[in-house]
Amino acid sequence: MTKQDDASRQVTRAVARLQARILALVLGTMCGLGLFIMTAWLVLKGGPQVGLHLRLLRHFFIGYDVTWPGAFIGLVYGALSGALIGWVIGRVYNRIVGLRNR
Repeated sequence: MTKQDDASRQVTRAVARLQARILALVLGTMCGLGLFIMTAWLVLKGGPQVGLHLRLLRHFFIGYDVTWPGAFIGLVYGALSGALIGWVIGRVYNRIVGLRNR
């Protein structure tokens, strides 16, 4: 084993890990703000039937609707959902990397 191979293994082990909590924070922020902005955009746009497709989220997110209060409810639900998804992705990825590095 050469010195370069050893250095590349150390870099791989150091860089390959994800911080699940940081990924959860980032995805939670992105998803929450994304849903808030989409809802606010449709509310500002107005029209006879605003956001029919986005309104379907009320079947999953209790209390959500394409209104101003619904935008804030969507912000919370989006942040929680995104954080959970980010945390799970980080944990699963780290498990796979851990198995690979053995």
